[in-house]
Amino acid sequence: MPIEQRGVDTIPDEERTSGPRDLVSLLLGSNLCLGVIVFGWLPPSFGLGLWPSVTSIIVGTLAGIAVTAPLALISLRTATNLSTSSGAQFGVRGRLVGSVVGLLLSLGYTALTLWIGGDVMAGTLSRLTGLPDSGSSRALMYAVLAAATVVAAVYGYKLLLSLSKVLSIGMVVLLLAGVGAYAGDFTTAAPPGTPYLLGSFWPTWLLAAVAAGLSGPVAFITLLGDYTRYISPRRHSPRTVLWATCLGLLLGLLVPQLFGTYTALAARAGLDYAGPLVDAAPVWYLAPLLLAASAGSVGNAGLMLYSMGLDLDAIVPRATRTRATVIAAAVATAFVFGGSFAWSVQSAMTSFVLLLTAVGTPWAVISLIGYVRCGGQYDADALQVFNRRAKGGVYWYRSGWNVRATASWALGAAAGLAAVSTTVYEGPLPALTGGVDCSFILSGLVGGVAYTALIEGAGGRAHRGGTRGRGRERDARPRARTRVRCGGTR
Repeated sequence: MPIEQRGVDTIPDEERTSGPRDLVSLLLGSNLCLGVIVFGWLPPSFGLGLWPSVTSIIVGTLAGIAVTAPLALISLRTATNLSTSSGAQFGVRGRLVGSVVGLLLSLGYTALTLWIGGDVMAGTLSRLTGLPDSGSSRALMYAVLAAATVVAAVYGYKLLLSLSKVLSIGMVVLLLAGVGAYAGDFTTAAPPGTPYLLGSFWPTWLLAAVAAGLSGPVAFITLLGDYTRYISPRRHSPRTVLWATCLGLLLGLLVPQLFGTYTALAARAGLDYAGPLVDAAPVWYLAPLLLAASAGSVGNAGLMLYSMGLDLDAIVPRATRTRATVIAAAVATAFVFGGSFAWSVQSAMTSFVLLLTAVGTPWAVISLIGYVRCGGQYDADALQVFNRRAKGGVYWYRSGWNVRATASWALGAAAGLAAVSTTVYEGPLPALTGGVDCSFILSGLVGGVAYTALIEGAGGRAHRGGTRGRGRERDARPRARTRVRCGGTR
């Protein structure tokens, strides 16, 4: 299988050979891993029992899918990834906001997947072979997983798709076996010694809904386009792609997270998940658990690392996708080592997902508002101006930046960060809401309202200065004159 040569450039229609079923396979197979399963452990670790944990995950996941899934339609139209596509709203340079958000999201989730997968591998091998479950053995497992992940990510989309198709079947079998393996120890009560993290039920339940449920779909706000850019709108309708995205996210997130809740309660996993999970496993399930920790982690981290390579490639156009992927892998692995030996898993996960949800949500909302305003019509060639190190085009705005969109995102992100409530960091607003974390709602609402108000105040157009670059693109290929509503062209 050849190494993929495409970066964030526009995918030609003849290469867009994937379909909705492939999209479901990717979203299902890549998420059936410990890096997603561990999020099901968060509600019990916050002090919630079975049904509060289940309802918080389901409600949060459904809310996240409603916001995230429509983003898949943008890249269906533009044939490039979502951060590059956001140049239609933010400008061809302003789209770097999306690239940085996507890079941080993928970096954190890649590190988390390698971290949890490596810990479970080390613990399982310790029980199977007597290998000491020490810092050095965990470090070795992190390195092995990171190396395998780099290979998968460098080869690119086709290899990752093939791997996801296998995992979508194999991991379901392993998880079903796990249900039987932990059935004898299952209880509906929260793990011993885990009071409500925020002191009372509802604030803790809402925190679980955001940190465990909502964070799953939000992790894909910049990733979905990596897959739908390979689906042709000539052969597949937007409605079919949207429903495939919803189904893939629903199954790919709920199945592993609910398994995580089930095993966390069975293993009495309070402040740690990997250790109790391994200790509670019967001997016959150790080999399947090792396989799930290794293969599943490579599948999930591989897709995240693939997206990181694309985002870094978008930030530094001179870098090739392969080189950018290797650099991103080195940084992610460094985060794994730092996290494993310096931070609490629960605190690190909670703070990470809440902070990045607050920053990423307004970007997603602004991109969706732009998609609706332009009716899904984009100038795909003009989106590539920055990648060609050129200037001009309908998305040039003011020196490549749409100040209104960028300012709206900054306002939404600031509002969201002010509303975050975790044990590590708490903004000023939770003191006014009884400790309830409303960062997701507030960040999206402020960013969306600000963007709508600013563009309507500019006469209902996406910008005023964008037309200055029209027809002046330098060092770029000629652009076809197409009626495009995004960017204000007529």
